[in-house]
Amino acid sequence: MRYTLRQLEVFLAAAHTENITRAAELLAMSQSAASSALKDMEQQFSIQLFDRIGKRLQLNELGRALRPQAEALLEQAKALEQGFRQHNQIGELKVGATLTIGNYIAVDITARFINQYPSARIHLNVANTATITQQVLNFDLDLGLIEGELQHPDLKVSRWREDELQIFCSPEHPLANKSKLNAKDLLAAEWILRESGSGTRQAFDRAMYDLLPDLDIRLELQHTEAIKRAVETGLGIGCLSRVSLQTAFDSGRLIPLNAPDRDFRRSFYFILHRQKYLSEGILRWLDMCKES
Repeated sequence: MRYTLRQLEVFLAAAHTENITRAAELLAMSQSAASSALKDMEQQFSIQLFDRIGKRLQLNELGRALRPQAEALLEQAKALEQGFRQHNQIGELKVGATLTIGNYIAVDITARFINQYPSARIHLNVANTATITQQVLNFDLDLGLIEGELQHPDLKVSRWREDELQIFCSPEHPLANKSKLNAKDLLAAEWILRESGSGTRQAFDRAMYDLLPDLDIRLELQHTEAIKRAVETGLGIGCLSRVSLQTAFDSGRLIPLNAPDRDFRRSFYFILHRQKYLSEGILRWLDMCKES
C-alpha cells in the first residue's frame, strides 16, 4: 500500500479546516509533520488535491472526488481498531437533528442510547434542515434526522416517522373560539413563522401554497420556543409541529386552531452520505430511532 492512514487523516483534516496548521492541531501533530504527510502523499501519486490560496487550502476537483472514499476508508479502519479493542463498544457518534426533532425527540433517544451503550459518546448538533444537510455532505456528521424533504445525488434519504403541523394562538386571540378557520381568516391573521430553509417552513409553505403571496408574515424566528412565546404574548398566530406544542396545549397557554382545508401532514427522515461507512454505532442508533 503506497499511502498511510495517517496521510488520509491529514488530507481529511486539511479538507475540513482548509488550513494545514489547524489540521495539525486537530491531529495533535506538528505543522511540519502534517505538511510533509500531505506533500508526500501527493508526490507519491503525482497529484494535487488542493488549490493553495495563501495559507488557505481549498479542495480541487480531484480532492472533492476522493474525499468520500477517504472518509469511508478511515471510518472502516476506526471500526476495525475498535473491534480489535472491544467489539461491543460503540465509541463516538456525531448526530445532527433539525430543531423540532433535536429539541423534542432526539434528546430522549440520546439518553436511552447512552443508558443502553454506556461507552458511547454522542455529539448532538441541532440546526435547521439546510445546515444539517450540508454537514452530512461534508462528513462533519455521521447522520442527520431532518424534517424537510430533499433530494441530493450524494445523500441517501429514508422515511423515519410521520408528523403533523398545527396552527395555534393564545387563548385571548380573536380566533381562539372559532371552530374552523377559512381562507379569509388565514389571510387576515398576522403570522409568526419559522425561517426559510427549515423543514417546518417548507411543510407550512406547501400546505398554504395558494395563499402564500398574500399572507401577513409579521415575524420569522429560528427557534420554536421563541415562536411559541411570541404567539403567547399575542403578536400573532403560529404553525409548528404538534410534538412541540402538546405541553403548551395541556397547560392552556396556547390553543390549537382547526383549518380543515389544509394538509399539514409531513414526514421526518434519516439522511446519510451514500459513501458513509455504516458503523455498528450508526446501525444501532437507526434501530433505536425506529423503535421510538
